[in-house]
Amino acid sequence: MGRTKQLLPIGEKPAILYCVEAIFEAGVRDVVVVTGRDDAAIRSALRGHALRLVRNDDPESDMSESIRIGLRQVDASSTGVLVCLADHPLIQSETIERLLQLHAASPDKIIIPVYRGKRGHPSLFPFGMIKEIYSAITLRELISSNPDQTLFADVADEGVILDMDTEEDYRIIVEKFLEAARASQINAMGDERLTADF
Repeated sequence: MGRTKQLLPIGEKPAILYCVEAIFEAGVRDVVVVTGRDDAAIRSALRGHALRLVRNDDPESDMSESIRIGLRQVDASSTGVLVCLADHPLIQSETIERLLQLHAASPDKIIIPVYRGKRGHPSLFPFGMIKEIYSAITLRELISSNPDQTLFADVADEGVILDMDTEEDYRIIVEKFLEAARASQINAMGDERLTADF
């Protein structure tokens, strides 16, 4: 896109802030953010949040390398690792809560959200399994090599498949965000009228 996707504005906040807030609202407390080129700007955007930031100094590396860097910061007592992409800003905290609940019931499973038949993000991996990524494999390879340990969870959250790879993707996400904001405002006004009438 030629711009840092994590810092693109959606409403009054940068995209990455929506991702982080959804994670915290879902009850996750051990949060690690891996930054890259715009490390300083991302740190500034996330100031005041109780998380750990670590930088990937190789801007040409793939996502797997960022995950390896982040994994070194994860609490060793963790049973699972939720891999969230900062260019998926519309993911709902309820979706993350559902993944956490499924992990609690099946801690040995990879859990992937699915919206209307399409796989999305974030994905949740058993801590012991995701450490296989140190062997230079990718998450895609890790998933494909463990079909019997992969659980696909149907969700009603379109945000799991909406990313910002292109300017058009970004435009669509902003439009959907504004539509949801307007709907929420209308519902709130309706609730106020009901309260007043009562």
